Amino acid sequence: MFNFVVRRVIYTLILLILVSISVFYIFDWIPVDAARLICSKQCTPALVEANRIRLGLDVPVLEQWWRFMQGLFLGRDYGQGAAAFHCPAPAFGYTFTRHQCVTELIAKTFPVTLSLALGAFFLWMVVGVSLGILAAKNRGKFLDKASTVFVLVGTSLPTFLTGVLIIIFVVLKFNLIDPLQIGNWANPFTDPVGWLKAFFFPSLTLAIAYAATYTRFTRSNVLETASEDYIRTARAKGLSEKVILRKHVLRAALAPLVTMAGLDFSGLLGGAIITEKIFGLDGLGSLSVKAVFQTYDLPIIVATTIIASAFVVFMNLIVDIAYAYIDPRVRIK
Repeated sequence: MFNFVVRRVIYTLILLILVSISVFYIFDWIPVDAARLICSKQCTPALVEANRIRLGLDVPVLEQWWRFMQGLFLGRDYGQGAAAFHCPAPAFGYTFTRHQCVTELIAKTFPVTLSLALGAFFLWMVVGVSLGILAAKNRGKFLDKASTVFVLVGTSLPTFLTGVLIIIFVVLKFNLIDPLQIGNWANPFTDPVGWLKAFFFPSLTLAIAYAATYTRFTRSNVLETASEDYIRTARAKGLSEKVILRKHVLRAALAPLVTMAGLDFSGLLGGAIITEKIFGLDGLGSLSVKAVFQTYDLPIIVATTIIASAFVVFMNLIVDIAYAYIDPRVRIK
């Protein structure tokens, strides 16, 4: 197991390096001049060149990437002379349109996205897996049919419509929560009630569609695993249904969910843009959208793209390790 983990960590580091280099090359190939876009109305060639130097676009792409990597570990100075700014490590860049280190913006928005992602992840795993197991145990009965209705409704409703319906009924019609509390960041350690009020319904909006998918997937996997020969053998040995379900069926049936859950969670960490916009949450998704469509703030775009990619790569690493723990055959392969 140790050798397997070491190999996967090495592959992950190599992949992260390749992904980060690719991001810099992609934005270098885009036919948009970031130095000109952040220029004022009285833009001159001299100002454009000065902006290019400030953004670090006056050097080859690989050198831009190398400076970025150095900034992550050592910090970095931006600008020149008396107008220079220093961002401590990890330095993801400096936005001259906001006059702020990108790391500060990420530190402000990341807890919002993380809270939304964790809340949604917890809800859809608990609801989806539980309903899937109950539906499989009660195949053809009321619970199974009710779960089918939930799956159809959950997978049919788009996220933006679910969010709007929740706002209309929960906030406006029944006044179950103060509208001013939605979208306001609250520290879950010092104000758990405020955090729950702010993030429960946005998390529920995201969780419904995922929970429907996981219900269907769990049900089919449990039924398929329960029909295997080794499960019939376990019943023939006289094992109780609870033991068979807990020790044999669930471990095999839920193993594929590890891959799905890891990738879905990493996608949410990249920014659940639609949900953040509906509920007015200032997360990574909203930060990226504003940087792309309003100011084309290249340092923010590059930083959020690399962070989102890194989440996907790291979650793949965690999924591989978890899958190897669940199924030893993966380590052998």
